[in-house]
Amino acid sequence: MPSLYDFEVRRLNGTPFALGDLRGKPVLVVNTASQCGFTPQYAGLQGLHDTYGPRGLVVLGFPCNQFGGQEPGDADAIGRFCQLNYGVSFPIMEKVEVNGRGAHPLFQWLVKAAPGLLGTTAIKWNFTKFLIGQDGQPVQRFAPKEAPVKLGPAIERVL
Repeated sequence: MPSLYDFEVRRLNGTPFALGDLRGKPVLVVNTASQCGFTPQYAGLQGLHDTYGPRGLVVLGFPCNQFGGQEPGDADAIGRFCQLNYGVSFPIMEKVEVNGRGAHPLFQWLVKAAPGLLGTTAIKWNFTKFLIGQDGQPVQRFAPKEAPVKLGPAIERVL
């Protein structure tokens, strides 16, 4: 059975990032966008990183432009935006697609392993969150409207 550790992604600067290096750590995977109504959630995600990162949680942001063209920038623009506006210090990955034929393999796996409401697999919008346990398996999927601060109890359970 596949796990998070079977995938490789690329950092915002294009360098490879083997998710196998996160073995034994809980991970929160989030598709993000800079021009979305949910964009202020970057502050909450940074708060989760600050609070739970020292205990092992890794927050990974994956910019995506599939929802209303709300992430049109290139890697430099995305990085500057995240740092200047929200002080993001958790890893931001290369821009990816999360739905359809061009979806990154990580997201193809996530949507099947952790379906949404009523078993839907498609990601509905930016800031859908996937909590992965220390065993590399999805534990819970959170809707875009779910504020990061409300994920605390679920994160505590996987630490």
